[in-house]
Amino acid sequence: MTTDRATLDIPAAVLALLFPGAGQMFRGNLYRGVMASMGVLGLFLGGLLIGGIDVVDSKEDRIWFYGEALVGPLAFGVDALHQNRFKAWAQVPAVTGRPGWDTRSGYPNETRTWNDERARYEWVAAANPAATDAPPNKKSIAKMNELGTLFATIAGMLNFIIILDALLPSKRGRDLTKDVSTTAGIAAATVAATAAAELSV
Repeated sequence: MTTDRATLDIPAAVLALLFPGAGQMFRGNLYRGVMASMGVLGLFLGGLLIGGIDVVDSKEDRIWFYGEALVGPLAFGVDALHQNRFKAWAQVPAVTGRPGWDTRSGYPNETRTWNDERARYEWVAAANPAATDAPPNKKSIAKMNELGTLFATIAGMLNFIIILDALLPSKRGRDLTKDVSTTAGIAAATVAATAAAELSV
């Protein structure tokens, strides 16, 4: 596929970054844009359904999040919801060599409570883990978390290809448009000439 550097479609690429398939829709290719959107969003939401909201995590799984971020504002919104609504602060174990506090998902035997002194949620041991004081979100089990994260990251990589497709419109597509208009013009001229010839006879 050859491209013309002078005709990079920056607005279409920005729209494709903001929402999957929007760049193709902006360029007038509605079907292509809808199919691209369904592919990316299907993979991303499928990852969330498989592994839970924890698969989009810019703190604990930062490298994977770089790929997921290519889905656009949706990935950042899911991550913000995850960090602010479902996580809480916990003391980092001394084994890690990082003394202090850090945010993480809850364990089954923890509950999240508000600490007025620090003005933040913190994990504490739950009085009854099986009841309502269980954490609002637990990290999904290993394979489900890995599969969900993989799905969401592949969705971002797929959207990167879609962004490139919006940025670099193919020369072939433009030439076909010219060919169609030229063919239509020739056909109209041929019809007019034939009509004129029949009238003169």
